[in-house]
Parts: sequence; C-alpha cells; structure tokens
Amino acid sequence: MLRTRLSILLAIVVVALTIAPAAAQENALILEPIGTYATGIFGESAAEEAVYDAASQRLFVVNAAANTIDILDISDPTTPTLVTQVDLGEFGAGVTNVASEGGMIAAAVQAEADDAPGAVVFMDADGTVLGSVAVGVKPDHVVFTPDAMMAVTADEGEPNADYSIDPEGSISIIDLSGGVEGATVNILRFTDFNEGGARAAELSPEVRIYGPGASVAQDIEPEFVAITPDGTQAVVTLQENNALAVVDLATQTIVAIHALGFKDHMLEGNGIDASDEDGAINIANWPVYGMYEPDGVAAFAVDGINYAITANEGDTRDYETYSEEARVADLVLDATAFPDAANLQLPTNLGRLVVSTANGDTDGDGEFEALYVPGGRSFSIWTLDGSLIYDSGDDFEQITAELLPEQFNSNHEENGSFDNRSDNKGPEPEEVAVGMIGESLHAFIGFERIGGVIVYDISDPTAPVFVTYVNNRDFTGDTEAGTAGDLGAEGVKFIAADESPIGTPLLVVANEISGTVTVFQITAGM
Repeated sequence: MLRTRLSILLAIVVVALTIAPAAAQENALILEPIGTYATGIFGESAAEEAVYDAASQRLFVVNAAANTIDILDISDPTTPTLVTQVDLGEFGAGVTNVASEGGMIAAAVQAEADDAPGAVVFMDADGTVLGSVAVGVKPDHVVFTPDAMMAVTADEGEPNADYSIDPEGSISIIDLSGGVEGATVNILRFTDFNEGGARAAELSPEVRIYGPGASVAQDIEPEFVAITPDGTQAVVTLQENNALAVVDLATQTIVAIHALGFKDHMLEGNGIDASDEDGAINIANWPVYGMYEPDGVAAFAVDGINYAITANEGDTRDYETYSEEARVADLVLDATAFPDAANLQLPTNLGRLVVSTANGDTDGDGEFEALYVPGGRSFSIWTLDGSLIYDSGDDFEQITAELLPEQFNSNHEENGSFDNRSDNKGPEPEEVAVGMIGESLHAFIGFERIGGVIVYDISDPTAPVFVTYVNNRDFTGDTEAGTAGDLGAEGVKFIAADESPIGTPLLVVANEISGTVTVFQITAGM
C-alpha cells in the first residue's frame, strides 16, 4: 500500500478554492487537507466509506476492491497509516459499508447470490471479528444507534442484471442489548404496502413503483440510513423510489413512506446546465422536473425537533433487459405540452439530457407530456413527516461554476472533462454529514463527480447559509497514475473536536475512484 503526504502545491490549490461567493459566510471556516492515505488502486472502490473510532483514534475504511475493512491509525492525522486489513471473504462477496459506535465496528456484506441474505459482521477496533448476523438481501448501508444497542441496515434488494431475480428490499434492525453473541434480527419488509395489502392505501402514487413485474415490496430499494440524535427513529432513503421511509425503533415498525415529490426546474433559482455539448456553462431554467432521489441522509435536531438532510444524487434503473434511461432527443414529445419540441431537442438545449421514461408519458400514448430527470443537484432538509422546508436550488452548479469555471461539471475519472456531466446529474451530491462547530451546526456534502465537499451552516434549518467549498483534486494531474488527488467523493464523516486526535474538528472524505482517504482540519477563519 502507498501512503502519501499532500504536496504543498495541492494544498495551496485547495485553500484557494475555499474563497467563496458573496453569499457565503465570509471567512467562517477553513478546511485544510492535512493528510491522505492512498491505496494506489484506481477506479475499483478501494476507499468507498470511512468511519472513526475515538478511543483507538482509528479509521475503518471500506475497501470493496479487496473485500476488506482497512484499519488506519490517525493518531497523527497528517500521516494516516495502515494498521491491518480485515478480510471479509468468508462472510460474503462484497463489503458495502461500515459503522462505528462505542468501540464496536459493523460491516455490511452482500452475499454472492442475488437473492441470498446479506450479513453484518461485528468486530472490535483491532479488527478481531466478534460475530455476525444475517440480514436482508444486499445490505447497502449500516449504522448504529447512539447507545450502540441497535444497528440498522438498508437492504437494497436490487435485481440481477437481466431482471430475472428481483428480491424484496428491507430494513433490518439488529438488537445488541444482549451483546453480539445474543444479537437478534428483525427484518422489516414492505409487503403490507403491496397491492391489496393492509397498508396499500397509505402509499402515495408519487412513490415510484415501476420495475417490470415488481410488487411494491420488490420495487422498494432502501439505500441509506440515518438515526435521529435521540435514537428513537431511523430515516431511510428509498432512492429509486424518490421517497423516504421513517421507522420507529421502539416498536420496530415502519411509520410511513413519504413521497418526496418533484423539483420544478422552471422556477427561479432552480436552473440546471442541461447540455454537455454546448461548450459553455449555461445554468438556465428548463421545462423539466427533478426527482430528488437522495442517496445519503443525515438526521439532526434543532430546538428539540428532528430533521433529515439529504444529498440528492439521483439514480436510474439501467439493466440488460430493462432501462428507464433515455435522452430527450430520442423521445417523442407531446406537441401540446412542448410546442417548441424541435428547438428543445437540439443537443445544445435539452437533447442530450438524460431523463426517465418511467415518468412523463401521462396518458400512455408513447408521447411525453412532461420530462423528469434523476437527482435534484442539491441538498434538501425535510421534517420527518416528509415536508420539504429547504432545498439548495441551483447553488451547487452556480458555486462550482464560479470557483472552477474551467472544470465545471467534470467527471471523476479523467481531467480535461469540462461540462461532461451537465447532461446527467451535474456534480452529483453523494453523501452528507452534520456536526457542531462552536455554536453552529454545519452540513458537509460530498460531490461524486467534480469532487470536493461543500459546507453550509444549517443552524436555522429553514435558511441554511453557504460557508465554503473545498476540492482536494489536482486538475492538471493524471487520474490513473494517481497524481490527480482525490477523485469521486463517496463517504463523508465529521469528527468533533472533543473526539479528534488533535483537539480540533476534522472531516474525513473517502474517495472511491482515486482510492484515497483524506483528512481535513477545520478551523475558524480570520
């Protein structure tokens, strides 16, 4: 394994990128990259997620390329050092996620078979395996409650490549009150929401149920879990379904499934850059709707009220025998809804934009009366009854356009890719973490494509304020040779000052394309 220190030049570039537009809190925070661990593996998810254990001052990193949890010592965060790798091959075919709480580590592992139960493997901070339990099919995320008495997984249950197998999605609740040896598992399924089921009437028609031949329970795909600070509820993103599920952890029941609705990109402040072939930055209002489809979610509380904050990445179903993806140029647009269809379908307008064919043909005649794009290109804050109280609109593209005009909407695999992602989800917000710094609550959102982390003060959940944006990527480097810095921010974790090995807040970012884990020190601006 290769361990590298950040170069002085790259650090200077990163600090320069923290200069923010006028809307930001001037000099509120500085995020400085102080140490990076590099696996030397490009494009194989060798650093997909990272969590921290304060007692041991160690990071636990998902290395999907090796099917291991890599344990890093960050007692000196300027030199993250590999301690050991925990091989999870005996528990399944692929580790997807890791969680940490109170010295206990949990890894989610998917089975080899597409319809077989997954596993959660428990270990201590030295990597000694303590035991494992079976959970639902294809667990994609795991998290502990604050007291470490429960662990909760989002079991995605994705279909196989030809859609001949489509398992049910589920949420698994692992009771650890009797220790790992006495752990019990309660798998919550969505069968009551099936047609004719006891709760079918509760399901909003805006919850996207559209897989070929799928029941509701098969079609729902839990992606990510957050636990409220009081430990009473779990909030689960149902990404492809454009919905959130809320779980009562005391009764271990699904309280509700909330449809998230759609974002109108014709409204002021909701613009998008829709073309990768216009050779320019063109953030404008277009007659399309965004499906929030969040990946990462975090839960937080202000004045005793619980909220969820989502990173609205977007996702589509794109399999060998079924794909919902199409470009606007390839659709037949309804002449009444789109009288200027020919102009809209030009490649420099909406023609290249990736949309879903599962939505928009409202009367089933093969002509589209509306256009729906995956992802909101934003973050949102929701009450736990599913009400939207804030969305960041087109901030992400506006801010990256101002700070990185020559790299705007780049992809994460190659440099010199200006505007490459404008036709498909833009910067692609992936994961979000929240944390207190002084008296202010901040959100940190990672961008999968252009990379980097954007920071907002969310102390008032109804009126977040942009703080700064930092990107530890060298756009002059060679991505495959490992000289381009961090690529593909996938996991974002905040470490509070009282748990930090150096007594100041840190942010850890795991980057799946570059296979790097970078530690940022967070300090107040001057």
